[in-house]
Amino acid sequence: MKRFVTIMIMAMTLAACEEENPLLRQWNTPFGVPPFEEIKTGDYIPAIKKAIAMHDNEISGIVNCPEEPGFDNTILAFDRSGRMLERINLVFGNCEAIASTEEIRKISAEMTPLLSSHYSGIMQSEKLFERIKAVYDKRDELGLDQDQLRLTEETYKRFERSGSNLPAEDKARLKEIDAKIDSLQLLFSQNLLSETGSWTLTIDNEEDLAGLSPDFVADAAQRAADAGKEGKWLVGLDNPSVMPFLASADNRELRIKVLDAYSNRCNNNNEFDNKEIVKEIVSLKLDKAHLMGFDNYAAYVLDARMAKTPEAVYKLMGEVWQPALAAARSELADIKALAAEDGIGTVLPADWRYYAAKARAAKFSYDESRIMEYLQYENVRDGIFYAAGKLFGVTFKRVDEIPLPHPDAECFECLDADGTSRGLLYVDMFARPGEKSGGAWCTSYRDHEIDPSGKPVTAVMSIVGNFTRPSAGKPSLLTVDETETFFHEFGHAIAGLLSDVRYAGLGNFVRDFVELPSQLNEHWAFEPEVLKVYAKHYQTGEVIPMELIDKMNQCGKYGVGFAQTELVAAMYLDMDIYSLNGIPEKFDLLSFEQNCMAGRGLISEILPRYRAPYFLHIFSHGYDAGYYSYLWANVLDCDAYRAFKATGDIFNQEVAGAYRKEILSRVDEDEAMTLYTNFRGGMPATAPFLEDKGLK
Repeated sequence: MKRFVTIMIMAMTLAACEEENPLLRQWNTPFGVPPFEEIKTGDYIPAIKKAIAMHDNEISGIVNCPEEPGFDNTILAFDRSGRMLERINLVFGNCEAIASTEEIRKISAEMTPLLSSHYSGIMQSEKLFERIKAVYDKRDELGLDQDQLRLTEETYKRFERSGSNLPAEDKARLKEIDAKIDSLQLLFSQNLLSETGSWTLTIDNEEDLAGLSPDFVADAAQRAADAGKEGKWLVGLDNPSVMPFLASADNRELRIKVLDAYSNRCNNNNEFDNKEIVKEIVSLKLDKAHLMGFDNYAAYVLDARMAKTPEAVYKLMGEVWQPALAAARSELADIKALAAEDGIGTVLPADWRYYAAKARAAKFSYDESRIMEYLQYENVRDGIFYAAGKLFGVTFKRVDEIPLPHPDAECFECLDADGTSRGLLYVDMFARPGEKSGGAWCTSYRDHEIDPSGKPVTAVMSIVGNFTRPSAGKPSLLTVDETETFFHEFGHAIAGLLSDVRYAGLGNFVRDFVELPSQLNEHWAFEPEVLKVYAKHYQTGEVIPMELIDKMNQCGKYGVGFAQTELVAAMYLDMDIYSLNGIPEKFDLLSFEQNCMAGRGLISEILPRYRAPYFLHIFSHGYDAGYYSYLWANVLDCDAYRAFKATGDIFNQEVAGAYRKEILSRVDEDEAMTLYTNFRGGMPATAPFLEDKGLK
C-alpha cells in the first residue's frame, strides 16, 4: 500500500511539472527515450534540483517508515529510489560528453558539488544506514532468495565503503573530500577538452602533406575550411587527426611538433594546466583511503575488485612487462635500420609510428590504406550486428522516427530470437573536435531492470566514437584499429542489452570485469568468416580477398611490443601514483612520472599511452587504480575465446549460450570470478593471452 502511495505521489509531481520542464515530465516518446529535441540548456539546473528534492523525499520515506526494517521497505525501496535524478543525470552527462558547450560546462561546474553533497549525504545518513544494517544483520533469517540476499549484502558494503561506520567528524571530512574530488575531476576533464580542441597545426605548404593519404588530406582541408582557412589544411589533437598524421607524415619536424603538443596537453603552465589538479586529487584520495583504514588508495579501491590487492595487479603487469619490452626492442631494431636509411641517428618517439608502419609494410607487403577500402563504416556496423546475431540470435532494426541525442547519431532496436525487444542502441561514431570528448566509449540512457509490477525495463544503450567523417562524396573508411574499437564498444552495449538482472543495484560489472564483454567481442572482428560478410570494397562491393586477410593476420602481432609496452607503462603510472602511502610537500608530478618509467626500463623511444596531465581515465572517468582492468580482462577474454575456438566453431551455440546465461544476463548477481568460472568451468589461464599477443 505504501509503495502504491509513493508511486501516486510521484505521478502527481510529474503531472504538476508536465508543462514546465521536459526533463521532469513523463516521456511519451517511442520506447520512452528522452525527448532530446525539446530539452533546452536552461532546463537542466531546475530539473536536477527538483529531482534531488524528490530523491530526498524518497529517502525520508524509507528512514521514517514506522515498520520494522525489512527487504521490501528498506533494501528494495533504496534500490528503486532516485530514478528521476538518475535519468536526468544520464541525459545531462551524455550531453556534456557529446555536445559540450561553454554553457553546459558551467552548469556541470555548478551542479557537480551539489550532486556530490546530495549523494554523500545519503550514503552517510545514520538513520538510513541503521535500517540497512538491521536488514543485513538478520539477512539469514528473512527467507531471502539469492538475488535478494546479494542485493542486501552489496547495499550494506556500498554504505560501509562510503564511510557509514565512521565517527561523525570523519564522516564530515569524507563528505568534504568527495565533493572536492568531484569538482577537481570535472575541472581536469574540462581542461583536457579545451586544450585538445584549441590546438591545431595549420599547413599551408602542400609539400608538407607528403605521405598522408588522400582521405586524410581531404579531412584536413575540410577542417581548415570549417575554421575559415580555405585553401589550407588543419591537423588537430583528436585521435582521428593526430594518429594518422604521426604514422604517415613524411615531414619529421611536423611529426615532432604534433606529438609534442599531444603529449604535453594540460602540461603547458597555462589556464588548462592539470599538474596541480592531479596532485590535489591524489592527495585527497589518499586522505580518503586513510580515513577508511587503508594504507593507500589503491588498496582501498582493489579491496572491492576481482584483483583484491595491489600485489596481484603488479604481479600480472610484471608477467607482461618484460616480454612486451623484449618485443618492443626487437621492433626498435627494425625502426632504427629504416631511420638510418633516412639519415636519422637518434630515433625519437615521434618516429616510432612512422617507421613502424614502414617496417610492417616492408615485412609483410602490408598497406593499411588497401585494407581500409574494405572497412566502410556502415558495413563494419552491419558486420558487428551479424556477429551478435550468430552468437546470440539477436537482430538490429533501424528506428527512424525517434528522438536522437545528436543529429550524427542513428538508432537501432535490438530484438531477441523470439522477437522480444531487448532495448535500443544509439550509435554516434564521428568526431566533433572541441564538442565531443576524445576516444570511444559505451554509455546508457536507461539500464535494464525489473519494475515494481514485474515487467522488464529495457535498456537504452549508446556507443560513441571519434571516427573520420565521410567527405567529398566518399564514405567513412575505418582503420583496422577503429574497426576493432567499434567491435569493442559494441561488446559493452550488447552486455547492457542482454542483462536480465532483477535489481538495479546488481546491474553493474565490477571495474576489472567490465572490459571482458568488450574485449571478448574484439576477437570476432577479423575472423575470416566474419570479414567475408562485412569487409566489402566501398566502390566495387568486392569481398575482401583472402590474400589481404592473410596479410592482415600475419602482421597483426607485429607492433605488439609497442602496443603492450605503452599500455602497461600507463598502468604502472596509475598504480604507482595511487599506491603512495604519503605525498611529499614538494611533490613533482613530472619527476615522479619519469622515475616510474625509468625505474622499470621503459625505452626512451616509447611514451606511456597516457601521461598524468591528460590521463582522463584515472583522474576523471573512474579508472583510478583501475586502468590495469584492460589487461586483467584481456587475460579473461583470451581464455574465454579459447572456449569457442576449442570447439572448432567460433559461433558455437553451447558456449555462446553459457556465456550469455552465466555472465551477460547476471552481471553482478554473484562474485565476478564465480560468474566466470561458472561459464568456463575453471579459473582463467594466462597462456592464451600471451599466445594471442605473440609474447610467449
